[in-house]
Amino acid sequence: MSEPLLRGLLDPSCAATPVQVADTTLSYAALLTSASTVAEALARESLSRIAIDATASMDTVVTVVGALLAGVEVVPIPADAGPGERAHILRDSGAAVWQVTSPPAEVRDQESPGRAAYRLPDVSPDAGAFVLYTSGTTGLPKGVRLSRRAVAAGLDALADAWAWTANDVLAHGLPLFHVHGLVLGVLGPLRIGSGLRHVGRPTPAAYAAAAHAGATMFFAVPTIWSRVAAEPEYAAALRSARLLVSGSAALPVPVFERLRELTGHEVCERYGMTETLITVATRADGARRAGCVGVPVAGVRTRLVGEDGDPVPCDGETLGELQVCGATLFDGYLGLPEATAAAFTADGWFRTGDVATIAPDGSHRIVGRASVDLIKSGGYRIGAGEIEAVLLGHPAVAECAVVGVPDDDLGQRIVAFIVPAHQPTPRPGEDLAAELTDLVVRELSVHKRPREVRFVDALPRNEMGKVQKTKLT
Repeated sequence: MSEPLLRGLLDPSCAATPVQVADTTLSYAALLTSASTVAEALARESLSRIAIDATASMDTVVTVVGALLAGVEVVPIPADAGPGERAHILRDSGAAVWQVTSPPAEVRDQESPGRAAYRLPDVSPDAGAFVLYTSGTTGLPKGVRLSRRAVAAGLDALADAWAWTANDVLAHGLPLFHVHGLVLGVLGPLRIGSGLRHVGRPTPAAYAAAAHAGATMFFAVPTIWSRVAAEPEYAAALRSARLLVSGSAALPVPVFERLRELTGHEVCERYGMTETLITVATRADGARRAGCVGVPVAGVRTRLVGEDGDPVPCDGETLGELQVCGATLFDGYLGLPEATAAAFTADGWFRTGDVATIAPDGSHRIVGRASVDLIKSGGYRIGAGEIEAVLLGHPAVAECAVVGVPDDDLGQRIVAFIVPAHQPTPRPGEDLAAELTDLVVRELSVHKRPREVRFVDALPRNEMGKVQKTKLT
């Protein structure tokens, strides 16, 4: 019999471990009982793939767990999906829509470590676990097929990297339709056997309350961490935590430093994609540096290549496209064999499309997407991320995004979009723009200076807090 994907959930010694989502709490035993009811219903329907409206609720957790117990592939529909996106996901996946329902009161109130009567099937590790849809920034969203084997490998690698055990309690408030919130944030605890406290709305107060309730690990995206850093009283509550983790976008250096000051913790950053799960992470027992996403996790290899496809030096300075291979990679894009083939090199490495540097000690720094964050200006290859890091160090800058826009002379000229700090205030003028430009010249070089500085009220972001740079130009 193969090892269960959710081995912690099925471990009798973990039966009393709590899982809380917003105001609903189930023990592992109660969750297993309720999810087994879903699994049995799915088996009666002989379904192989279901689509669910993945709200941040216990309903979603029970349904996802039930489907995985039954060996049914899950297609989470983002809670913020519009009618067009929803229709595309359903049409493309061919999944049957499954109505999620709340656990019955007798299950919710169950305290004894009972076992499910339903006999769970032995599901192959190679079977599909999820079809997760990409953001669709370059066309219609593509369905990413993730096997149970890849999910298990990814979670085990993070357990190793973060010293994550059944003694931990994970707290977060992330959406439950993507890798960060669902795979890491729900399946991670259920595989490892740790407690889970989903705080609902991810406010600084909610994170502080989770800390006071005994949470030891915290997941968040940079937007959330920025808000925590702005609330010293709530941030101080996180001093009792064991580990703070940030992902989905780069954590600004000033936020990293402020959190270190307020919480006593240096945040662990990590890197991954829907197609690869988490491939690089700062280790709990390793060095933590602002802007560094760590080293490859167990079972994963990385390399950098230039535009000609040849390897580039791992000297911490030379930019290259990051490519990865290993046990955590996806099985392919659903129904798109050509796109799947194009995503891999001839020797089997996945092309991430991200630009990075790798230092001699193996630590990775992500510059950004090659399509929007690698700027070619005046014959130079410039990473937008390094300019953004410098600009964020100025006290008048709350947020920023640097892009390259077409230029007849330079090829691309560097434009910085700045959200001023301490709003509302009169819109900054040319003096601040010149000061920011001079700052980049002093800290980096003349050719990396913004040719234009634009002040805006806010940057366009998606659900995960990533800046949508294509909406800036």
